[in-house]
Amino acid sequence: MLQKVTTRILLATIPESIYPPIGEYTFQKSSCGIRGIVDNTAVYAVIDTCVLVSALHSNLGASFEILQAVRHGEIRIALSVALAIEYESVALRPGLVPALTAEEIQVVVDVLCRMAHPQKIFYTWRPFLPDPDDDLVIELAAAAGCALIVTHNIKDFKGSESLGIRAITPAQALNLI
Repeated sequence: MLQKVTTRILLATIPESIYPPIGEYTFQKSSCGIRGIVDNTAVYAVIDTCVLVSALHSNLGASFEILQAVRHGEIRIALSVALAIEYESVALRPGLVPALTAEEIQVVVDVLCRMAHPQKIFYTWRPFLPDPDDDLVIELAAAAGCALIVTHNIKDFKGSESLGIRAITPAQALNLI
């Protein structure tokens, strides 16, 4: 039950012009502007999949607060097609987010897609990181000009500093806004 409430809270103020109501969800008007992006935010980052999954598990932690900050325009995010597909495929793994339906997870990912700066990747840095699954995150950050990757797995992004990209935890990101 906690996760269903979490999803409703996350989606509560997405403008109808960005994402139309689905089923029991209702959306209020917001001052976020087009696609939910506020250009004068201090934080422009890529959100790693582990942060999204953590936020879907609980509304008590820093990961959930990161998504709330995105919703309120305090953090702008960049998103590529590859990372959006990873968000959805990981969050939809059986048993990973048991209190949410597949439709609810897809709604959250869709809303993030609509609020994010869409970034095409025209080049790759592979292999750059020890885990090839993390290369798509660093490639997105480099292509979008993001200086930050918000993740729980700081060690996985060792070496990103050489590209001018710093991996930080959700709690550290919250301290920047």
